[in-house]
Amino acid sequence: MRDDDRLLNLPHVEYGSGVIGVCDVCGVRQAVIVLQKERFKLCVLDFLNKTWTHTKNAPGAPLPPYRSERIWYSTTALPGGRAPALLLSPTRPVRHPVALVTPDLYGITTSLLDGAIRLAREGFEVMLPDIAKSDGIGPGTHWSLRAGSRFGGGVPSSSPAVRTLTGLYADALTALREREMVDPAKTALVGLSYGGSLATILASQAASVGALALAYPVPLSPPELPRLVTAPVFLALGGRDRIALRSRDQWLEARRSAGLDLELLELPEARGLYLSRDLREYDLAAAERTWSALLGFLKGRLLPPPPKPPAPRSAPDPLAPVRTAPTPAAAAPATARA
Repeated sequence: MRDDDRLLNLPHVEYGSGVIGVCDVCGVRQAVIVLQKERFKLCVLDFLNKTWTHTKNAPGAPLPPYRSERIWYSTTALPGGRAPALLLSPTRPVRHPVALVTPDLYGITTSLLDGAIRLAREGFEVMLPDIAKSDGIGPGTHWSLRAGSRFGGGVPSSSPAVRTLTGLYADALTALREREMVDPAKTALVGLSYGGSLATILASQAASVGALALAYPVPLSPPELPRLVTAPVFLALGGRDRIALRSRDQWLEARRSAGLDLELLELPEARGLYLSRDLREYDLAAAERTWSALLGFLKGRLLPPPPKPPAPRSAPDPLAPVRTAPTPAAAAPATARA
């Protein structure tokens, strides 16, 4: 008997319990959350999105701010020729800026989902490549990045593992820009930890990126790589994160030597990985401050406010006295000479 079939024999399962089953929204067999009243099973993404299969909303109710789905996109970086991803699309019928979130060693984490949902609510078309379910990405890839960071001074930008991941993310960015209802000229890369380092390498190779947002990235090798980034950069880190402080020094040197447009948010009391809800390093106040600043940075760069309409001409006051221009004096008639 399958685990999801066993759910029918568990009448006392409480709301919010996690089991293995098929999500009633996306149809994928994975870890799902049980809803006690409706007896539905929703995956984490659709649970956060609150996309219920039965709704009590009256016809004509407003659409949710975004929709989520799992997609496959073409890539030349993997043997199978395609890779899975999560896509969050705003429902507002206007062209959206795009944001590619680059996962780190652990794939799609709670912190990445948190950021992606916030971006989608602000009007960004968001894609998260699911490297944990991609063929050819495994422990060897993870070890290569970690070993380079620990023993080589930073994430090695020229290693085979990094070339595979950045190639995978470059193809994801191409697929994201080709979607309907997006503005490919407004592109952002968002990355945390190792994902921030990979986003930096991709931004150094793609001059068309409009903004780069990073949180506690790992240092890069060679350290001069941030100088190649031409997009405006937002960098957030904790003051008690020694690894991120080394990366901060690389970015400050790039600003000094190459004139990089850098916006820095340093939180003195925060530690590393403070955006991860499921880790002890999580810091709610620092996380909310970081997400607010990051979204403000991206909106300011890629979602500028619309131009103000011209001020209407003021109507004349009907009670004001009417002033008339004085008329020239009439010429006196010429008199006939006697």
